Amino acid sequence: MKFTKMHGLGNDFVVVDGFSEHVKHAERLAVDICDRRTGVGADGLIVILPSDKADFRMHYINSDGSLAEMCGNGIRCLSKYVYEHGHTESTDFMVETPGGLNRQVLAVENGRVVEVSVDMGKPRFLRQEIPMRGENTRVVDEPLEVDGTEYSITALSTGNPHAVIFVKDVDKAPLSELGPKIERHQAFPNRTNVEFVQVIDKDNIRMRIWERGCGETLASGSGSSASAVASIINGFTHRDVTVHVRLGQLRVSWPEDGSIIMSGPATEVFTGEWPA
Repeated sequence: MKFTKMHGLGNDFVVVDGFSEHVKHAERLAVDICDRRTGVGADGLIVILPSDKADFRMHYINSDGSLAEMCGNGIRCLSKYVYEHGHTESTDFMVETPGGLNRQVLAVENGRVVEVSVDMGKPRFLRQEIPMRGENTRVVDEPLEVDGTEYSITALSTGNPHAVIFVKDVDKAPLSELGPKIERHQAFPNRTNVEFVQVIDKDNIRMRIWERGCGETLASGSGSSASAVASIINGFTHRDVTVHVRLGQLRVSWPEDGSIIMSGPATEVFTGEWPA
């Protein structure tokens, strides 16, 4: 089976072209191929498939074999792949995910995709939409008890669930300790992604993420979008935010009552073959 290794600011994926490859037992394959010691190594597996609702369909599986509704960095990699590998000549198309339909707008220079802007859809704030247990209200700067300590979280969905915690210094945030506990907290029936966010100023934030099903990753498109929206609704930033992650930055814009637009790069690293 042929595959392509790609990443979005260090959030890395094994991409399989489902138009030419038949993938059996994708969840089991994700665990094997994403293993960083005995496999290719990646945060997740992306299988590109045809769609009867959009131009393409993204089937995304985390490295632990669990399915994800949406992956912002992954969908940018998919968009770069389908354009540069000849599946489309359009720079404006739709991709189907379990979290909904997402419009992709590509910036192309000399035949190469240098940036992808993704319509992430409107953020969802009610508990039933995230999902999160409790009365069907918004969760903004609300206490969540973990091992006897309360942490203030802002929760929302950007196609998948997120719990955002604001801190003074993301480098000192207890990500590896607190991340897995909140990910699997009983308040979140489908588990959740966990972001630690440091506000730099009205236009810039720093973010680290504990990603559901993966652990800490170097970046996240949906997590960056959720972090930016959480910063906006808490009054910390303007509606156009630059999200700084370890290997670069993403731009997130959220017009009032509109869809989130997330823009950033995608990189193809190498191609290879996986034994059938």
